[in-house]
Amino acid sequence: MKKPVIIGIVIFIAIIGIYIWSTYNGLITANENIDNQWAQVETQYQRRVDLIPNLVESVKGIMTQEQKIFGDLAEARTKYAGATTDNQKAEAATQVEGALGRLLVIMENYPQLKSAENVQTLMAQLEGTENRISVERKRYNDSVREFNIMIKRIPAKWIAGMLGFSSRTYFEAQAGAENAPKVDLTK
Repeated sequence: MKKPVIIGIVIFIAIIGIYIWSTYNGLITANENIDNQWAQVETQYQRRVDLIPNLVESVKGIMTQEQKIFGDLAEARTKYAGATTDNQKAEAATQVEGALGRLLVIMENYPQLKSAENVQTLMAQLEGTENRISVERKRYNDSVREFNIMIKRIPAKWIAGMLGFSSRTYFEAQAGAENAPKVDLTK
């Protein structure tokens, strides 16, 4: 074989190797960004879970007839604390949201609760936390979208498949989350 052909083959193999190497590094970076963003979501979930007992205790001091909601919140917090997978944590967080939503509806119906300073402060903190959760979920889903697009484009699709990368799951609200919680104060 002629020397220019051998040099051409070596250059071609080097270019393919560099492309695979840079694609792999890009996939690792995108995958780690998703993991980091999910950790941010969990941080905000934990903040919410930590604030809820304070809110519940503040409300309990004023209102004792809504024990079921307090029990639901405690159960949801326990479920979140025991969750081990991202999907279990997302499901438990949705359960917390539902119970918290019912508590908020009740609080709207009791003006003396809204006027209590400690309840107002905790409510403002929870509202801020809910906004942070929303922002972090969006950022997580944006990271997942970027990664999923990356691994579906050719030729990175073939490299991702060979290296064991697969699509990541978006955070999605649970079925029925679009409906406002119903609270029956006659029970």
